[in-house]
Amino acid sequence: MTRAPVLPSAGAALPPYVRTAFGVGEAEPRPVVWAGRRVWLCGDVLIRPVPDNVVAAWSATVLDALQVQGLRVARPVRSSDGRWVVGGWAACWYVPGLLEPRYDAVIDAAMRLHAATATVARPRMRDGSDDLLTRSAAGAFGERRLQLNPALGGDLYARLAELRRPIRLVPQVVHPELFGAMLFDHDGVPALIEMVPCWRPKEWAAAVIVVDALAWGGAESALLHRWSHLDEWPQALLRALLHRLALHAQHPDASDRTLAGLQRAATLVGALF
Repeated sequence: MTRAPVLPSAGAALPPYVRTAFGVGEAEPRPVVWAGRRVWLCGDVLIRPVPDNVVAAWSATVLDALQVQGLRVARPVRSSDGRWVVGGWAACWYVPGLLEPRYDAVIDAAMRLHAATATVARPRMRDGSDDLLTRSAAGAFGERRLQLNPALGGDLYARLAELRRPIRLVPQVVHPELFGAMLFDHDGVPALIEMVPCWRPKEWAAAVIVVDALAWGGAESALLHRWSHLDEWPQALLRALLHRLALHAQHPDASDRTLAGLQRAATLVGALF
């Protein structure tokens, strides 16, 4: 794949002033799907709406300086006045690739990525936040008591939480949503499209990828064991599973059907204890 596939609509119309701000005012905007999301392609620049301007600016700042061997990065584009976000829109250079079920490659890239982000300062703008991801991770690590719908994963969460034991893993800046968020080119080289801020151990971030792959990606159970050399792996997996169960049980679109994958992952992870 060398170009993004064209779609008939990309949601909200892209304002002309945003294109001008990012230096592509003369380019014809085309609605495309890129990494599973609808964006606008203007020449070689992708412009997308962002839900949080502060987080988007933080992500761009990190990606702008990030260097990881064997990992392509969708470099952010500044506006003409130096901003990363203009009117709720952010831009980056287009990188080609497809979402593929190369889970070991995603985990390997995640470990190299997080070696590079180990020196990134804690993103203080997340302190005190109460979004689903932050709340679910806090519950998974035993930092917060959650009231979860029993039928949507709450009962399973409560049983598995009994297996939790203290760990000594070191928190740092990690990307907690890398499953389904890395693109691979024809040579199998991964590309990172954005950074999602999270202050958790790198082993946990790798474990989240494994849980997601088992639950929703059709991964074989051997994936669990191929990364068992990572520190405190069973407990990292358990916290990753608790995180996903907590998020699922609180999600407005959760159902018995979407829980089935997590039940499979729970059976496989639970066998390690």
